[in-house]
Amino acid sequence: MDSNRPTTSDPQRTPLDQGSPPAAAEATVTREAAPSGKSVLREYVEAIVVAMLLAFAIRVFVVQAFKIPSGSMIPTLLIGDHILVSKLAYGIQWPTNCKFQMNLPPISCYSSVTVVSFGAPQRGDVIVFRYPEDEEKDFIKRIIGLPGDTIHIRNKTILVNGQPLDDHAFTQRVDPGIIDGHINPRDNFGPVTVPEDSYFVMGDNRDQSLDSRFWGFVRAEKIRGKAFRVYWSWSGQGSWSEWVRWERLGKAIR
Repeated sequence: MDSNRPTTSDPQRTPLDQGSPPAAAEATVTREAAPSGKSVLREYVEAIVVAMLLAFAIRVFVVQAFKIPSGSMIPTLLIGDHILVSKLAYGIQWPTNCKFQMNLPPISCYSSVTVVSFGAPQRGDVIVFRYPEDEEKDFIKRIIGLPGDTIHIRNKTILVNGQPLDDHAFTQRVDPGIIDGHINPRDNFGPVTVPEDSYFVMGDNRDQSLDSRFWGFVRAEKIRGKAFRVYWSWSGQGSWSEWVRWERLGKAIR
């Protein structure tokens, strides 16, 4: 309760009854009621800090935006697509192996531990993960092999546990030529068995993708999330009206 507010129970203790001029008393009340410049600035700073912390928490634990810079996932994802990746697709993840850096965001984490599991990644999921050969980079590919699966590629045909993978609905092959597996693993690879807690991934643009055929498996702890939607797509070609791929806005990633 304001100590300067008049009360009926003890009139002798009011500022007016203590000999203070009415104008001075009113001025005192007015100054105390109005917030100072310092408090307003503090409120703005606190609001900005809270907003930044909330945005950081959402980015780390809920959803994160990424931009597609290459064509390795054509036709599913195009260069210039901006996508949303769910961090909760497989569970609540706690970041580990973190370090501070002098940019935004100020913290970068290279692994995660699943605190509460909502299910394991499935074959066909499009995931974002830390590139095994340079963990400063994020890659996006499609899961082809699960832990324990045997992967074998023969003349561009992918065999999973001995059975051909039906991938025609979401892939493209632009080079009809076949490369010998002793020269390059693009068209002839394996067989290999996917280790525990690891995944075999490939780009949908089969002939133009740097993926598990070349650098190995993705460990579960390196998966950042599952891509689920295109929220913006920018071609950068043609006239101004053609730069935005309007038909891709809001497109689900499957």
